[in-house]
Amino acid sequence: MKTSSVIVVGGGVGGLATAALLGRQGMAVTLVEQAPRFSDIGAGLQVSPNGLRVLRAMGLETPLRQRGAVEARAVVLQNGENGRTVARLDLAKAGPEGRYLFAHRAGLIEVLADAARRANVTFDLGRQVASVRPGALPQIQMTDGTIRRAEVVVAADGIHSVARPVLNGADTARFTGQVAWRATVADPGDHPPEVHVHMGAGRHLVSYPIKGGALINLVAVEERDRWAAEGWTHADDPAHLREAFAGFTGRAADLLSAVEKVTLWGLHSHPVAAQWQQGGVALLGDAAHPTLPFLAQGANMALEDAWVLADCLTRQERDTALRQYQARRADRVARVVQAAERNAWRYHLAPGPLRWGAHAALRIASRAAPGRMTGAFDWLYAHDVTRRG
Repeated sequence: MKTSSVIVVGGGVGGLATAALLGRQGMAVTLVEQAPRFSDIGAGLQVSPNGLRVLRAMGLETPLRQRGAVEARAVVLQNGENGRTVARLDLAKAGPEGRYLFAHRAGLIEVLADAARRANVTFDLGRQVASVRPGALPQIQMTDGTIRRAEVVVAADGIHSVARPVLNGADTARFTGQVAWRATVADPGDHPPEVHVHMGAGRHLVSYPIKGGALINLVAVEERDRWAAEGWTHADDPAHLREAFAGFTGRAADLLSAVEKVTLWGLHSHPVAAQWQQGGVALLGDAAHPTLPFLAQGANMALEDAWVLADCLTRQERDTALRQYQARRADRVARVVQAAERNAWRYHLAPGPLRWGAHAALRIASRAAPGRMTGAFDWLYAHDVTRRG
């Protein structure tokens, strides 16, 4: 028998997309979120072609653009210490299938929440889940003792998932020796619709426009030994950010000088969960496979997960569907997680022969064989979960 009732825990990108997709299939879906409202939380995110295909299939690309998403034209690698361009990759040449958007997280959440409402999803906001119990009819228990049951519980509740340790035991995350700051600043008027990666020794700064170009999203990463807590809501002093990136010049320095509020989070490496599903409980997004930000794939992987899970539950009875969901997703997300972990060092080379050689190779390749550089990630960006079956 096909699934008829679902509880989704978590009102982020993956949870809302899952709720909307399942609701469209006529399932009775309740989404439980601990925040009292969907607010302007978070900063920018990159919707790469693989994630955008899911939004397009859901009919949500246009609404996202209407909320200020910016279409990317290029990826530009720069030496942050002298402002010189190392390499430029023109994204416009990829055509419609290679479109890449810069969005404010709140705008994407709003679009997905509207889609969930239209699919008759019930929202239960301001409610925190204390425990999850798999079974023939899995259940969640709230912190106030209330119990809810449904045929399927989808745990899209992030890196601190309540359900993940129930299915897998205690997590074994490790601090990577890297921290990241997040901030947004008003556009000074000269940042093009491109993602700029300003590279330096042991650090890099990423900048790109969001909200129709009114804001510039900043993500700054530094290698350091001092431990920092995980999670991107920890406030920090902007002076710490500027101190870490002292020596950066040009646009990078101007953007950093404009930062008034910033959050800091420690980057921790988590293993992909061995068990994604059991007794009607399924993990989704960061609850199953937290990834470092160096490929900007967190939201995109969650969108892919949502589509595949909905497809499986629509076609098969519950237990078979959840097994197929993990089978279809596990190898791909493991590859993404591994690729993201390997990517940061490329931006953090210290001055010397290795940096000179690497930058020279990038410069030559971006001019002589740009297709080869972009094609190296076809396995990631050309993937289309919406075309299966």
